[in-house]
Amino acid sequence: MVDPLHREQILRVLEAALRAVDPQEAVRDHVARDGDLLRIGPQSYCLDEIGRVIVVGGGKAGAPMAAAVAEIVGDRISAGVVNVKYGHTASAGDWQVRFEGRSPDVILSGSERQSPLRNQKSEESPCHRRAAAGVPDPPRVAGPITLIEAGHPLPDTAGQAGAGRIVSLLQGLTDRDLVIVLLSGGGSALLPLPAPGLTLADLQALTDVLLRCGATINEINAVRKHCSRIAGGQLARLAAPAQVATLILSDVVGSPLDSIASGPTVPDPTTCADALAVLHRYDIADQVPAGVRYHLQRGAAGVFPDTPKPGDPLFGRVNNVVIGDNASAGRAAVAEARRLGFQSSLLTTFVQGEVREVGRVVAGLAQGIVCGQSDFVPPACLVLGGETTVTIRGAGKGGRNQELALAAAIELDGYKLQSDSLRPSGAEVAVVSLATDGNDGPTDAAGGIATADTVARGRALGLDARAALAANDSYTCLAALGALIVTGPTNTNVNDLIFVFAF
Repeated sequence: MVDPLHREQILRVLEAALRAVDPQEAVRDHVARDGDLLRIGPQSYCLDEIGRVIVVGGGKAGAPMAAAVAEIVGDRISAGVVNVKYGHTASAGDWQVRFEGRSPDVILSGSERQSPLRNQKSEESPCHRRAAAGVPDPPRVAGPITLIEAGHPLPDTAGQAGAGRIVSLLQGLTDRDLVIVLLSGGGSALLPLPAPGLTLADLQALTDVLLRCGATINEINAVRKHCSRIAGGQLARLAAPAQVATLILSDVVGSPLDSIASGPTVPDPTTCADALAVLHRYDIADQVPAGVRYHLQRGAAGVFPDTPKPGDPLFGRVNNVVIGDNASAGRAAVAEARRLGFQSSLLTTFVQGEVREVGRVVAGLAQGIVCGQSDFVPPACLVLGGETTVTIRGAGKGGRNQELALAAAIELDGYKLQSDSLRPSGAEVAVVSLATDGNDGPTDAAGGIATADTVARGRALGLDARAALAANDSYTCLAALGALIVTGPTNTNVNDLIFVFAF
């Protein structure tokens, strides 16, 4: 494990990244009101000429975004509904980045472990359990905006009810009205309104299969868009002829607007045929509900209209504004690292691919620095961003960031840094992988840290890191070693960040 000074430096860099994508500040940077003039991104709206102002949306950062909009727009908001994840109703994240472990008695035994998705309910808040029991939690509010807590990553009845309320608010609008839409990571699951002929159970089963198959978020959302009444530009269609202004906190690599929260207010370049192709590409067509296959087949055959496409005049009255993304967080981390004396650089925000392979690559970056086979020299901090994928093969517990850290630890152990003659005396390395929303998979951790001795320390405790990785059981292994990164809900979400430190 790295020494206390280096641990403190790591924590400062991670904290700087999260502070840079605070949703309230991001909204305030892009929305301003001066009397009756409201500016949203590059566009201005004269409130004297606006009838009703409706606020709707969904995502993990919905509460702080709603609070900021309510603060700025004030009494001109007529009504609003925003769906948020259970436990994410605070307008400001009360988070702190820290290293943590778990004693063996609080880690599930092998016979109790479930898959990372099926074990989700046990990690949710008390209000989630009340909702599951048919006792809804009282709705929270951000000014005139009602916050509905709902399920993520698997959609639930609370999310469906909230999405239904949103659709009701959009009925009967005129061309004088303005709809402000708030979108952030998790919006696809949090706004589950099944397409005609489909049920919530269909969406739940579909989501479960998609999240397990190793598909990218863009591919997953290409399918979900065509099973929804809201996604793929259809929210803008429901709001027409009103003007629409969408504030977007991006959690998708490269920030393609059609994929963030499944793009409810942007043109959809994908088709039902594309959605079917994803199912066949990952050989899961027979695993999804028959109703989903039938629906997509009918759409591909032109039985019903597809989602609105680029060039549709509908989008002439839509203003989409990205207010924060992975690059914003990465650049802030680099700035803090440089302030602390590190040679630092943001290498990319386009990290994708199978998480175990990415873990091996970033471990190689660390090894190259400490062995003098890189243009970077210690102390160095490399920052990468993106979103990896996990193909679930085992019944363990974890998330993609914890799995990346464990894969990197195994690779670092293979390099035998402790005895490598190329390594300067006293050199240390650390690979940290962080979910910026503070929730890595269905666990209470945000990610994990790997050092050159992680696997060896685990071996001394009787832990087999390779077996844990094979079983998708990264949480159990890292928890026993005090190598979890824990923040609590950060109320933001801009993908994942990977940090390579060399001291």
